[in-house]
Amino acid sequence: MRVVTPKQMKEIDRKAMEEYGIPGIVLMENAGIRLADEVLKLPGDGKNRVVLIAGKGNNGGDVLVAARHLFNKGVPIRVFLVGASSGMAGDAGVNAGILDRMGIPVVEVSGVAGLEAVKEALGWGHVVVDGIFGTGLKGELRGVPLELIRAVNGSGCTVVSADIPSGIDGETGRICGECVHASVTVTFGYPKAGLLQYPGAEYVGRLVVADISIPGAITAGMGPGMVMLTEEYIAGLFPGRKPDAHKGSCGRAAVIGGSEGMTGAVVLALLGCLKSGAGLVKAALPGALNYVIENNVTEAMSVSLGEGTVLQLDDNTRERLASLLDWASAVVLGPGMGVDDGRVDFLEFVLSNARCPLVLDADALNCLTGQRELLKKVSVPVVVTPHPGEMARLAGQSIDEIQADRIKAAAAFSKEWGTVTVLKGANSVIAEANGNIYINTTGNPGMASGGMGDVLAGMTASFIAQGFEPAKAACVAVYIHGRAADLLAGERGMYGLTASELAEYIPPAVKLTTEG
Repeated sequence: MRVVTPKQMKEIDRKAMEEYGIPGIVLMENAGIRLADEVLKLPGDGKNRVVLIAGKGNNGGDVLVAARHLFNKGVPIRVFLVGASSGMAGDAGVNAGILDRMGIPVVEVSGVAGLEAVKEALGWGHVVVDGIFGTGLKGELRGVPLELIRAVNGSGCTVVSADIPSGIDGETGRICGECVHASVTVTFGYPKAGLLQYPGAEYVGRLVVADISIPGAITAGMGPGMVMLTEEYIAGLFPGRKPDAHKGSCGRAAVIGGSEGMTGAVVLALLGCLKSGAGLVKAALPGALNYVIENNVTEAMSVSLGEGTVLQLDDNTRERLASLLDWASAVVLGPGMGVDDGRVDFLEFVLSNARCPLVLDADALNCLTGQRELLKKVSVPVVVTPHPGEMARLAGQSIDEIQADRIKAAAAFSKEWGTVTVLKGANSVIAEANGNIYINTTGNPGMASGGMGDVLAGMTASFIAQGFEPAKAACVAVYIHGRAADLLAGERGMYGLTASELAEYIPPAVKLTTEG
């Protein structure tokens, strides 16, 4: 499903009106009807009393349309307008005039008296429709709007927000001081980027994407853009297995890493490869630690790189690595590898000699810090899978700067270095060098435990090995990884979930996604 910025949505609306001849008031009518429909679906046996709070822009106009339709359905309503109705223009002003001619009172809220009237109504109501601000909000809230938002949040009512909860930056998800905490958000046309990025995403509640009759050809012609990963989208990427499939036709995935005390990372990456369906899997790690793989992952083969407990380059290691790189269909480099100078040499050798797509994770990313020019030596596709701390080090920024606009951070790195970038975290972002962005919506806080990223790296390599284009493999891996965690949390709760347990839920997650 396409995701847009507020600026893009404004352009989409313009094209719908100017190029397709759809009057703006028709789009507003459709939005208001869909908003009213969602209010009517709420529990309450049709007896809910509804308080509607509109701003003076088009978002407020949508709310006024909803008020009219709820009134016509016999729903008890009270309508408030932030500011003076004389300031409403265009389509929103038309709908304000319609309410006036219908005899539906609209109380203007511009001072203490208006605030008190809203608070009294909130005590009377069961549902609040929030249309105070739209998606274009940037500055910090203050005055009457801030007090209104605080009153709504403290009311105990079910809150339905129109397009976006008031107080959220529609592009970045930043909270503009405070924001409405919605139970349901009805967004019009397409999801807005700010609805899917934290901290804003925390306040959205259940997201409903309402069709308001915008022609699909408008976004189809927009070129690279943002996509929200859905079950339908991910299922469409799976080709299905042929009846005569065998281990040799299902891809060869390799995991290179490991050091003393960190072999578990390799084990988890191997589980990610195997549980995601790779036909053949090999681990390459320091020879003295080889027994860990032999004892813990019986389905994987292993390659000893030297005789010690750390990865070192020597003539024998180079030969074995070169052979492994020729064998593999996809390679994960980095889990548990370590970060001293010898590892940088190791990373450089793999990048320079790879013959298949690479997934760089964990210590491979840490070794890249200050050495990003090594990426220019790669002649194969590269997927990097940083968490926010690793992304900050790679980009030379603070974690706060990365988290302030995760989409921008991932897109900038991919554009500069030609990688597929998987910026992990709540609603992980996948970015391609060509500008395409994918935003995940599966997963839960139970994933906040060590080793989850190792499993994801293995899954990504596994799907690449099976023939998925690298960016699509990353999308599939991220979505399925999160869905497996959701299945696990559904059975066990969110506390104490481990990465090895999650790996066991990958096959059921694939089955549910592809078979419904």
